[in-house]
Amino acid sequence: MGDKTQLLALALIARFRAPVQIMLGILVATIANHFLAAALGSGAAQLVSATVLRWTLVALYLGFAAWVLVPDKDSDEETKNKGNAFLTTTITFFIAEMGDKTQLATVSLGAAHKD
Repeated sequence: MGDKTQLLALALIARFRAPVQIMLGILVATIANHFLAAALGSGAAQLVSATVLRWTLVALYLGFAAWVLVPDKDSDEETKNKGNAFLTTTITFFIAEMGDKTQLATVSLGAAHKD
């Protein structure tokens, strides 16, 4: 069974039929998302103690785990304009990856990094 990013990729390719733009949008969104996560983790590690950071990460993981249990709301609205496949993909993937396990792991690794 596909996860949300696979399903989003399938939906975008079915809508836009522009595989190169969609792949580039996914690449840009992933790089931006993980760069931001690593920078946030590194900055947080410098601002707070290891104990506070550890418990904050625990609370975030538990919060996102609870968030997964909340069902998504269906939207029946159809947009009339297909728009730009690259821009749409970049924005939707960036938002979809917020709070994902890999992003949280990147924040944790960024916080654990010692210069």
